[in-house]
Amino acid sequence: MNKIEAKEVAREEINKPRKLSYADLSKRIDKVETFEVVGKSGVKYQLEIQYMWDDPKQPNGNVRVWVNIDDGGWRAFKPMSECFIISSEGKFIGE
Repeated sequence: MNKIEAKEVAREEINKPRKLSYADLSKRIDKVETFEVVGKSGVKYQLEIQYMWDDPKQPNGNVRVWVNIDDGGWRAFKPMSECFIISSEGKFIGE
């Protein structure tokens, strides 16, 4: 897997939910989106986006969004990932 290209694809995909509001993201809690994207090199990448409470003991708290990416090879067992956390005030945490 081309790690540089995979990272680019993952960042492009994580930027899509980053544009959503906290309210929209919180509606997606416990949902998982899976799809494929073809990179510039022609490699097919499998992506999974997960939405969850950052602290399961605090529903309606911070939302964590994960993007996992692999090329279907051995990386499927240990995918690369990108994530962000957004507070209920709509501020990104840890950036």
